[in-house]
Amino acid sequence: MQQRNADRTRARILEAATEEFAARGIGGARVSRIAEVAGCNKAMLYAYFGSKDDLFDAVFKASLDKYLDEVGFDADDLPAYAGRVFDYFEAHPDRLRLSVWYRLERPEGRPLEAIVAVNQSRLDELQQGMRRRVVPRRFTPVSLLSLIQAIATSWSSMNPELGTELPDAAARRRAVVMAVERILS
Repeated sequence: MQQRNADRTRARILEAATEEFAARGIGGARVSRIAEVAGCNKAMLYAYFGSKDDLFDAVFKASLDKYLDEVGFDADDLPAYAGRVFDYFEAHPDRLRLSVWYRLERPEGRPLEAIVAVNQSRLDELQQGMRRRVVPRRFTPVSLLSLIQAIATSWSSMNPELGTELPDAAARRRAVVMAVERILS
C-alpha cells in the first residue's frame, strides 16, 4: 500500500510539473505551485526528485518516452515520420513547449542521456538508409534530421497575426509531408 501511494504521489508531481514547466519553463516554474497542484509539500517533491532541475529532467524524460512510443522513427519513410511528428505536437502542444524550453534554457547544460541515445539511434538509421540508397546523400544525417523536425514543428511557431490565413490542421499536415517528400526527391 505504501508503494502505491508513493507511485501515485510521484505521478501527481510529474503531471503538475509537466503543466508548470510547459507553461513557464525551467526558470519561471515554481516548486511551490507544483507541490500545491500535486497535493503534496515541497519537501516531498525534493525527496522524490532532488532538485527543480532534476524534476524537469524527469518530466522531460517521461515526455520523451511518450513521444517515442507514439511517433517512432523509420528512416525508410521519413515523410510519414514527419506527419506523425506533426500529429503528435498538434495533439500535445505542451510537449512541444517543453522541448522549446529545454533548448532555450539548457543550450550548454548537461545533456540528457535519453536524448543523446535517441538522436544517435536516428542518425545511425539515417546513415544506414543512405548506405542502402533509401535516403538521399545530399544532406548529412544531422542536417536531414534537423530539417525534418523543423518542418514538422514549423506551424506551431507561426505568427498569430496570420490568423485566418493559416490553413486547417489537415492542410498543414499535408504541407509538412509534401515538403519532406520534396527534400528527399
